Amino acid sequence: MLMKSATQSLTEQLSARFAERIRNRLLAPGARLPSVRQCAEQNGVSPSTVVAAYDQLLAQGLVEARKNRGFFVRENSPAADRLAMPDGLPADLATESVAANWSTAHWFSARAAGRAGPGVSPVNATALIRGMFHKISDKPQPGMGVFPPHWLESTFMPAAVRKVSSSRNLQDFSLQYGEPLGDAGLRRLLAKKLATLNVHTVPEHIITTVGATHALDIVSRTLLRPGDPVMVEEPGWAVEFARLAAMGMHILPVPRRADGPDLEVMARYCEVHRPKLYVSVSVFHNPTGYCLSPGSAHRILQLANQHNFHVVEDDTYSHIAPEHATRLTALDGLSRTIYVSGFAKILAPNWRIGYLAAPAALVEPMLDTKLLATLTTPALLEKALALCIEQGQLRRHAERIRTRLDAARSRSVKLALQSGCNFAAEPVGLFGWVDTGVDTDALAQRMLDEGYLMAPGALFHAERKPSTLMRINFATTQEAAFWKTYQRVVNAMR
Repeated sequence: MLMKSATQSLTEQLSARFAERIRNRLLAPGARLPSVRQCAEQNGVSPSTVVAAYDQLLAQGLVEARKNRGFFVRENSPAADRLAMPDGLPADLATESVAANWSTAHWFSARAAGRAGPGVSPVNATALIRGMFHKISDKPQPGMGVFPPHWLESTFMPAAVRKVSSSRNLQDFSLQYGEPLGDAGLRRLLAKKLATLNVHTVPEHIITTVGATHALDIVSRTLLRPGDPVMVEEPGWAVEFARLAAMGMHILPVPRRADGPDLEVMARYCEVHRPKLYVSVSVFHNPTGYCLSPGSAHRILQLANQHNFHVVEDDTYSHIAPEHATRLTALDGLSRTIYVSGFAKILAPNWRIGYLAAPAALVEPMLDTKLLATLTTPALLEKALALCIEQGQLRRHAERIRTRLDAARSRSVKLALQSGCNFAAEPVGLFGWVDTGVDTDALAQRMLDEGYLMAPGALFHAERKPSTLMRINFATTQEAAFWKTYQRVVNAMR
């Protein structure tokens, strides 16, 4: 609800609220604003106030009126065209945000050329990315893809950085480029860690990166050329759709089921399109939480060998996942598969340390791609992380996070069920895939008014379409206050 203010009229407040969301890409180009009546009811103002606010947005060039349809965020608004990144944005997340913006622009170009059907909204991955940097409110955010900051608080990593930086050999690595493949000590420890997952490799076949997203980018830039067909799981993370689209790839969405991808769809893609790559999150799939079955894994590898494509396995959630879970890279022995993971999820989002393990024949080409993009990776952080792994601190930290997450998931699931949600997938891992019974795009906009950033189901599809599903973060949905607000808003929508 808007409140009367001595400095701003209700019209100015409402206009400013929408303008901020458009500029921060929380409302994507092409998104429809609530009807005048709906907006008036949601904000406790008169219809004339809403009309006046929408007129101000029209004057600013942020929205357009479409006859008999309502008001929409302009596809070529100044906010949509501006791709400047927030100060201090980590390089790989900046790339994600640019890619997602480019993908939106590319979609509209395709639509103008007749390659996209009318009424389809663009995939907008930037909303949740920008939510990491643009604070919506002080409330826990259900749509976030990371653990809450207070969960990740620790002293061992900063202490390790201090210890490494105070050592006598600081000058040996701080005044020159680091090792091209990454710190040798860290790579030896990563090889041992992978062995516990039955993924057997040697340090010389491991390349460190600036986060897992950077590792995925190295794989794509090494193996693919513009126009190449790439199979990607759907639902899946919109950043991956946007990143590949930005590179000009032909995206082939494969429906993800509880036991793995739809193998019939994969087989048809192989026959018709001859894909070059399949991108998979085998364990604790985002957003469903599904884990790959051994039978599906064997069939995927058979298709890969038969049709000559590579598989990149994103194991971002390995730190909270069971070691015995089925992994394609373990079954394949890194023959046609590439393993990717990182530490930002378990340490902190800004500790950008990731890595990939590749077949021997791909190590040198992928190293060339890394060197062309970043020259090297931060040796100081890599040596500090190696120290934390060697001393067992990271393992104990991950165990504490898993225990805390189990308790949080139990509370969140109970509250979700009490609030009328149904789980479309078994609740495991960090995320829940829930059915709300209402359009979650509309729900997300209404919850934004309440100070909550949501992750609507449409965000996780290569081609955005209405959905009643949404992804929740179990770590940030434990409070009854959120679910009480959610229930009130959903009831108002029905």
